[in-house]
Amino acid sequence: MARIAGVDLPKNERIEIGLTRIFGIGRSLSKVILKETGIDFNKRVRELTDEEIVKIRNIIERDYKVEGDLRREIAMNIKRLIDIGSYRGLRHQNHLPLRGQRTRTNARTRKGPRKLVIKKK
Repeated sequence: MARIAGVDLPKNERIEIGLTRIFGIGRSLSKVILKETGIDFNKRVRELTDEEIVKIRNIIERDYKVEGDLRREIAMNIKRLIDIGSYRGLRHQNHLPLRGQRTRTNARTRKGPRKLVIKKK
C-alpha cells in the first residue's frame, strides 16, 4: 500500500484517481504530477515501485500544499475574515451562504434543517 502525504492510497485504483484521495489534489493536478514523474496514468497503485512512490512524494512535498497544511491555511483565512469583520467573515460566522445566493428559499445545506413553528390555539 502506497502512503503519500499521510494518506494510504487504495491498491486497486489507477494512480491518477488514487492521488485524488489526498486533500488538495484533484484530477488535473494528479495528471500534472504524473506527467512530471513520467508515470503512466493507467498504472494501478499496487503496481508502483518504491522509486516511483518516492518521486511522487518528493514532488508533492516540494511543490504543493496538501492535507494538514492546506486545511490549516484555509482555516486561518476564514479566521482572518471573521477577525477583521468583513462581510464574508460575518457570513461565515452566521453559517450563511457567502457569494450572493438567495436565502429566502434554498440554502438548506448551509442553514441546516427547517425549524418548524407549530401554532397553538
